[in-house]
This record gives sequence, structure tokens and C-alpha cells, in this order.
Amino acid sequence: MPEDSNSILPGQHTSPDRRKLGGKLEVSGIGLGVQNMPRTYQTTIPSRKEMINIIRGAYDHGVTLFDTAEAYGPFESERILGEAVASFRNKIVIETKYGWNIDQATGQRLPGLNSKPDHIKLVVEGMLKRLRTDRIDLLYQHRVDPAVPIEDVVGAIKDLVQQGKVLYYGLSEPGPQTVRRAHAIHPVTAIQNEYSLLWRGPEETILPLCEELGIGFVCWSPLGVGFLTGAIDANTRFAQGDIRGAESRFSPENITRNMVLLDLVKKWAVEKEATPAQISLAWLTAQKPWIVPIPGTTQMAHMLDNVGAARVRFTNEELNSFNKELAAIKIEGVRLPEFVLAFSSVEAPVKQ
Repeated sequence: MPEDSNSILPGQHTSPDRRKLGGKLEVSGIGLGVQNMPRTYQTTIPSRKEMINIIRGAYDHGVTLFDTAEAYGPFESERILGEAVASFRNKIVIETKYGWNIDQATGQRLPGLNSKPDHIKLVVEGMLKRLRTDRIDLLYQHRVDPAVPIEDVVGAIKDLVQQGKVLYYGLSEPGPQTVRRAHAIHPVTAIQNEYSLLWRGPEETILPLCEELGIGFVCWSPLGVGFLTGAIDANTRFAQGDIRGAESRFSPENITRNMVLLDLVKKWAVEKEATPAQISLAWLTAQKPWIVPIPGTTQMAHMLDNVGAARVRFTNEELNSFNKELAAIKIEGVRLPEFVLAFSSVEAPVKQ
């Protein structure tokens, strides 16, 4: 890597550019997802001490947006984050998510979803304890509950806002009409969806909707679950239990076909003296000033590399050239197993 590379080495400091979600909530231009800190895609259990070091290291390098959810663990991801950020809690934004049907006493995953108002309020009480805080900065509905009108959901959120336990709220992977209905009751601050060079589905409906309504957009899996970093190649096969093995975009035949996208990213990484991950993240932040990716990692070197994307800039000419090449690439396969996709783009029932 050239000495003037955009990569960040341990000990160096940078401040990712600041962005505003929903026009109000200021966060770093690159966040950190802590989903896999209790358990990786490969089903291994990372060192808790090292995960805390990574979170604190991210803060030291300018990251102020940290993403978790009750479902990650369940509960354990929130506990790790709460312990890690206790000393600088008031200087960061914590976003977490409710909505899966999880027994709050035992952590047992029960079938389906649960966004009943009383359940949401019970979940938030547990979140506050695990996160060691008195408020949640940004609370998302993890998936739209097809059994609960969004009006009832937002009513519960408004109660929590009035109590000071929640500051802002959002929706993850929602149907567009549900977003409009929610926003009409109380402004939605952010939508969180999968979005990356590998999966550009939000460009069709959700991103234009966010722009229309003044809603921020947070990208989960912005590095294509590792594909856009170069960690996956045509010969990669996944461990049992790794959800990527059930995604048809990573089937043996489709990985080979989809490598043309990684070739494009690597070419631009050379041209911009950056890493493939940095190019992929910088492309996302170049799309709109209210888009914020939250790459997750369990490795300090990868976190430092991701934060370095804040220093990669595309000129308009470069972005147009990149996008022209990108438009010629067709990604083969589906982003998630069908049983998981069934929970995305769902519309909440109409309130009777």
C-alpha cells in the first residue's frame, strides 16, 4: 500500500465527516455495527475484551453512531455495547431495534414478530438496562409486524419519547406505505435497509421516499457481508450455520459470475489508493449526504480500514465513470434466503 494511502493505521486519528439523519440527529459519516460481536457469521464466539476494544477504538477514531438490536445475541450485543461505551455515552448515538418475538425474561426466540405496544415498552426497559443508559437515541422497529397497525406502534413510541426514554425512531426494511403512515403521525428519523454495491434495491423506492420526506438512511451490510472487501472469492464455501451459505448470490456458480463487481471495486481501489472496503463505503456516502453505512466487524484492523473510507472522495466525473461501469454489471442470485426475505417490505395492517 502506498505511504499516502487512505488506509488508517493504529495510532492515527481521523474524524469521519458528520451527517444528519432526519435533518436533526447528527452522527459520524461511518458508523459501527456490533451485530456479530456475540457470535460471528462463522458461528465462532469472539473475545469480549477485544470487541470492547474495537468499539472504544472506533470512538477514538471519530465514530459516533453505534448500531445494535435486542435480537443480536439475543441481548448480548447490547450488553457488550453498553459496557464498552459507558465512559463516553453522552458523546455518541446508540441505535437499537425491537420487533422480533423474544421472551424478555429468558431471551428465547419465539416464532414470528411482536410489536404490540405493551411489549415494545417492556423491551425498551430491558434495553436501557443492558445499554447502561437512560435513553435510546434512535429506536427502530426491526421488521414491520403484519399483525399490528403502525399507528399503534408509533403511539407507543410517542409515549416513550414523551417519557424521555427514546429520542428518535425509525423503521428497518419497511414497506413504503407503512413509512408514510408512520411519518404522518410522528416524523421518522431514519430507515435502515440493506444497501451496498452488491444489493441496490433501495434505489427503486425507499431512497426516493427518504428524499421526499426528509428521512435519513442507514445501510446495513454495506460491504455485502464481506464480499466487497475481497474476503470472499470464487472458491469460497461457507461454514455450517453461516447464513451466507443459504444466499443464492453466493452459490458456487453465482459467486463466479458476481466476481466482476469485485474486480471493478478492486480496480478503483488501485486508482484511488484505497482498499476495496473503503471504495465500497465511499461510494455509498457519495450517493446522498443523508446516507450513513454501519459496517460491522470483529477485527480491529477492519474497523480502522472502514473508518478510513471517510477520507476517500469521488469527484463528479469519477462517480459518473464508476456508475457507468457499475450499470453494466448484473448481480446474479438473491440477497437473503426466502424465509428471511418474507419479513422485508411488509406493510402494516390498516387500523380499524
